[in-house]
Amino acid sequence: MEEKSYTEVWHSEKFKTLLSRKKRFIIPMTVFFLLFYFALPILTSYTDVLNHPAIGPITWAWVFAFAQFVMTWVLCILYSRKAAQFDRMVDDIKKDMGA
Repeated sequence: MEEKSYTEVWHSEKFKTLLSRKKRFIIPMTVFFLLFYFALPILTSYTDVLNHPAIGPITWAWVFAFAQFVMTWVLCILYSRKAAQFDRMVDDIKKDMGA
């Protein structure tokens, strides 16, 4: 099997599909993460929305802060699972390259 050049791989449909799927996953997740992450300091600095009690003496600010830890773990798990799919796609591309 003949080894393909990087340029041939770059222009292959499988590689374009890989890049497209990665962008469709990573960009929305990054935007969501940044919005969710920066919402807490913005909401606590400029509004009093999160200062109201949620459960007894615990305010919504504390609930939101805890939710950020949960959100981080969930995004990590989602990315790990999705990365396994990306890795399988990369293995296919490497087979096609002759590597």
